[in-house]
Amino acid sequence: MPKIPPARPGMDLADVDTPALLLDLDAFERNLQRMRESLAGRNIMLRPHAKSHKCPQIALRQIALGAVGVCCQKVSEAEAMVEGGVPDVLIANEVVGMAKLRRLAALAKQAKVTVCADDAGNVKDIDAAAHEFGVVIDVLVEVNVGANRCGVEPGEPALKIAQAVAACRNLRYAGLQAYQGAAQHFRSVGERRTAIAAAVDAVKTTLALTAKAGLPRGKVTGAGTGTYLFEAASTVYDELQAGSYIFMDADYARNDWTESGIPRFEHSLFVYATVMSRTREDIAIVDAGLKASSVDSGMPRVADFPQAEFLKASDEHGVIRMNGSSGFNLGDKIKLIPGHCDPTVNLYDHYVCVRGGKVEALWPITARGAVW
Repeated sequence: MPKIPPARPGMDLADVDTPALLLDLDAFERNLQRMRESLAGRNIMLRPHAKSHKCPQIALRQIALGAVGVCCQKVSEAEAMVEGGVPDVLIANEVVGMAKLRRLAALAKQAKVTVCADDAGNVKDIDAAAHEFGVVIDVLVEVNVGANRCGVEPGEPALKIAQAVAACRNLRYAGLQAYQGAAQHFRSVGERRTAIAAAVDAVKTTLALTAKAGLPRGKVTGAGTGTYLFEAASTVYDELQAGSYIFMDADYARNDWTESGIPRFEHSLFVYATVMSRTREDIAIVDAGLKASSVDSGMPRVADFPQAEFLKASDEHGVIRMNGSSGFNLGDKIKLIPGHCDPTVNLYDHYVCVRGGKVEALWPITARGAVW
């Protein structure tokens, strides 16, 4: 069954079918400019994370404003970016298994591709795939700098993986992946600063050992929307991987940004929903539930109606308590701010790009479902 887009260019916003994923182009473009301005004069590059948007059109706009390339999480996501014209991708993740590694090596014949590793056996497998396809692949050693997810421990364990990479004929040791993901949503500025200071110390320890062993410094890459200026100020990081700054979500809005130096980026991404039932006085039911907005980081917020509260979601329904708000008549359309932008984007085929109350464009979310 062919999928019918929820909108077409030139359509009034009020006529867009729901649920739809709206991108406010004015706010989105201001966010792009704010990021660029915040890094002006700093000796550091931006490599935004494409897992946030999964859209080559957005990636190319970021590159046009100075980004060195983009990050991806999966090989399939990187394939979508390269097919869409992105020339430089970092898979900021481990890639395990020869089926995926052969696709990675094939992609390296089309674009500059870098990958992370935290295991010597995996390093050998990457080298074998690169040899099979006749390419040289850049490899970053992922260091656990506090997120306690992927990544080898800093210091000697990281050095051993770096040496394993350097010993391979078809790999190039390219530096360190040092992303403190857990710190991005620590609520206080002080907590985030402290976490990144610890990450920087771990990186410095590892760099001292790799230098002593005669390895090239390579680059240090990491950081996210909640902390990126702290990593930038360290003078240790060379690339910043912030991604959510283009959209912002309800969870990021809960962070304290006071005296952080990080700009207050705007909400530009919304789930558009219709009031579909009004049988109770202070409750409105909308047609956007779990299949329209991710709730792993909390419920969506109701934009433009600060009193209203999104109480709960089921598969196809969202329950809103109005708390005295007006404007929730049957058939009314409202905007919801997703709790977590990344998995919400993965639920849709298109961004409905809106400016001045009109649909300006539909951008396909090319890497939707690219999780392998």
